[in-house]
Amino acid sequence: MIRPTLLEDMPALIALAEATGLFQPHETDILAQMLSEYFGSGTESQGFWLTDDDDGSVGVAYVAPEPMTEGTWNLYLLAVHPDHQRQGRGAAMLAQVEQMLTERGERVLLVETSGLESFEYVRAFYRKSGYDEEARIREFYRVGDDKIIFRKTLTAKTLTAPRK
Repeated sequence: MIRPTLLEDMPALIALAEATGLFQPHETDILAQMLSEYFGSGTESQGFWLTDDDDGSVGVAYVAPEPMTEGTWNLYLLAVHPDHQRQGRGAAMLAQVEQMLTERGERVLLVETSGLESFEYVRAFYRKSGYDEEARIREFYRVGDDKIIFRKTLTAKTLTAPRK
């Protein structure tokens, strides 16, 4: 069941991010800080967190608007616990995000990921989900690790239209 993330999900979501192996320890610290700010700010956030709950948190997604744009959003995080990958959970969460944004009249969803070979399956997932590689910033994260940005226009007909 995909639902809005709750404050009590925080420890499980941090553990989930660590279990994926895609995040460095300092990056999971940043994730914890982002969640704390989201729940503790006392102000209405424009972004939103979603949790895939299957008798515990097995997936998480976080999206927020790009400042100073009209209708452009960033998918900052999409992660599924390794024990639950390849079951369509990531695709379902991405489809939920896209649907929510489209219903709100948003235009574009951007996703950034690493250019490392170990992230090829991540890039293949976004290509299969209808995203196009829009940009590459060489050696963005560190020497030898490019930032790759994917883009998808949000319209009712492009929702969850995976490529063959």
